[in-house]
Amino acid sequence: MKIAILSDTHNNGFGIQDALDKLAAMNIFDIIHCGDMTRGETAELFKNFCIHHVWGNGDLDTLSLQFAIQECKAGSSTGEVFTDIVDGKHIAALHGHNIALLTALTDNGRYDYIFHGHTHRTRDDTYGKTRIINPGAIGGAYRSARSFCVLDFISGDLTNYPIG
Repeated sequence: MKIAILSDTHNNGFGIQDALDKLAAMNIFDIIHCGDMTRGETAELFKNFCIHHVWGNGDLDTLSLQFAIQECKAGSSTGEVFTDIVDGKHIAALHGHNIALLTALTDNGRYDYIFHGHTHRTRDDTYGKTRIINPGAIGGAYRSARSFCVLDFISGDLTNYPIG
């Protein structure tokens, strides 16, 4: 299974639509969003996808995000941390602004993959058996390159895609 990993979209409608168009062309409709979507109106752009969103420090309107994400494809969710098992791999996602939580999830050794955002910088590191991935940012004030990534759980291949 392939899954898209996005983060820090910060209401960048153009960047989000660019990513969603690329994903639809690849027939990928499952997304993990590592936080800082910020508004429910932004979440509405994801209505044709199954999205698992985690709250970032910029997601202050959690109620409107919850309502909008409920309208996305069945199985969509939002919360502080997302965990699941995909193709036999234990995964966790969080925003990353809570360093103690990121460290605790990494140190417990249970997860094959941990996804996070917050820094607006891509990351692909291994700590013990855990692969830690940050897809970069699609929006926000930082002047970093805009990107998202797709992970193939079977092969372990990670592909980064630039935005706009």
